[in-house]
Amino acid sequence: MPQTDAAKKALRVSARKRATNDRWRRKVKQALLAVRDAIHEKNKQAAETAFAAAQKLLDRAARRHVIHPNKAARKKARLARTIKKLGS
Repeated sequence: MPQTDAAKKALRVSARKRATNDRWRRKVKQALLAVRDAIHEKNKQAAETAFAAAQKLLDRAARRHVIHPNKAARKKARLARTIKKLGS
């Protein structure tokens, strides 16, 4: 357990930040699952709609340093490529 006042405050701050980051990660994960479900059902229109929402969340999470920007770009690229294959 922290001994100094500064260490106690740091513990409180990190707990708040962790809770916020966990909420963001959960929102991103749910959005990605919605896209994958639409892809699995071969519903291109629903997949594109869900992808637009997921793309927005991924960008915001990356901008807030919840996830790495390259991870966001990689996930968007892979989903976009998969959705594009649904049309053919």
